[in-house]
Amino acid sequence: MTEKLLSPLRTCPWPERWLTRVLGAALSGAAYLLCLPWDLRNRPESPGSLTETTPVTVPGVVLLGGALLFLAAYFGRRDALAWPLLLIAVPPAALMYVAFHAHPEPPDAAVWPLAWASFTLVVAAGVLVATAVARQFRADLEEQADTPLLTGRRAGSCG
Repeated sequence: MTEKLLSPLRTCPWPERWLTRVLGAALSGAAYLLCLPWDLRNRPESPGSLTETTPVTVPGVVLLGGALLFLAAYFGRRDALAWPLLLIAVPPAALMYVAFHAHPEPPDAAVWPLAWASFTLVVAAGVLVATAVARQFRADLEEQADTPLLTGRRAGSCG
């Protein structure tokens, strides 16, 4: 059973390969939705207060980071280098973009594009680092040197 869960995806039949990838993207999006609240706007602590609060919590961010790093390491060990970035980093970035964009702010206070870009870069960098570290534990290290980023296949191999 462990061999099946840790075998390279390129050796699996295409329906199983794509189902695994879709499941990874769904888990990534679900982790974002469970760990961070949908409404990311700051709120006054009490009516008339100058101090603002946000529903984002430190434990939520830590849990999200841990879940995304775990998923990135898993897919980094099993798949080509670029797939974990697409599967693990893109769903939270897209959900965060929709959450930020759903609440328009006055033009002079719209800092969400900068916040979104910063958070997306941090998530993508973390996914790439976790993927690169996990790839070091693959059994086929000698094959990694000449494989393309997305397909994970050698240039001369077929099907």
